[in-house]
Amino acid sequence: MNAARLLFTKPWIWSFAATMIVWIVTVLFTGGASSLGLSQAALTFAAFSVIVGIGQMFVITLGPGNIDLSVPATMTLSGTLALKLMDVQDGMILVGLLTSILLGFAIGIGNYALIKLLRIPPIIATLSISFIVQSTAIWANRGLRIKPPEVLASFTTSSLFGIPNIAIVALILSVIAWVLLKKTIYGRWISAIGQSTFAARMTGIPVDGTRLVTYILCAVLASICGYLLASFSGGAALNMGSEYLLMSIAVVVIGGTAVAGGNSNIPGIWGASLFMFLVVSMLNTYGFGAGFRLILTGLIIIAVILVAGGRQSNR
Repeated sequence: MNAARLLFTKPWIWSFAATMIVWIVTVLFTGGASSLGLSQAALTFAAFSVIVGIGQMFVITLGPGNIDLSVPATMTLSGTLALKLMDVQDGMILVGLLTSILLGFAIGIGNYALIKLLRIPPIIATLSISFIVQSTAIWANRGLRIKPPEVLASFTTSSLFGIPNIAIVALILSVIAWVLLKKTIYGRWISAIGQSTFAARMTGIPVDGTRLVTYILCAVLASICGYLLASFSGGAALNMGSEYLLMSIAVVVIGGTAVAGGNSNIPGIWGASLFMFLVVSMLNTYGFGAGFRLILTGLIIIAVILVAGGRQSNR
């Protein structure tokens, strides 16, 4: 009894509960015939949201106002440059991955350079960088759709013991992120900064260095996600990252991470990502358009923030 009560105090449990309800409803309406396929699809597409969501979660944990709007453009440029560099050659797969990671480093540094040197809000700085990055992607793409190397395409679309490889990659990255947050001094630093930047400075925490690393980490994860998504999709498109702007924020908020910063939640990102995919899938099945899906996503985020705010007031 106590164990059950303790479980329901965890903020991430609600996103998984909502996921289970939507999954059951969807399976019932389809007669149960598509349950396995639906589960595999949910794990695959949710994995992309998890990867970018983890990066966004680190940034949001830094406190109010911290958010990275360059995620979609970073994904697009990463996928475009990696595929052009690999040029359908299996021997260039690791080179393409390394290029994506280095690109993430550069974009993350650019984001924080604008924030720190020009003293402008993160939302403005990262939006400005996103315009530059997206324009570079347009110039690099030039309407071409280069295919990924065969081995990489096969890896991203295959499964191991019924679990999609993309989901396994996302799980590995989630474990690494959890270790960073819970078992390292870096994790304690970003939580402290999110709770009070002034107090963090007074205790000797390197606030600027920690924030720089966090924005780099977010950009690197977005780059890796773009690399994988382009390979999974069979090519890089200029709008491939557009839906992940709202999604990367939504899964963090719905997953139980504190919007005010200082408290993060990795398991909740998985629950929220699966929930969002299943909701979108159900709405697509019944013919609802993109506009309605965006409205619903916004309403869900508002509801979660209201509930979370009420919970904190009660405490």
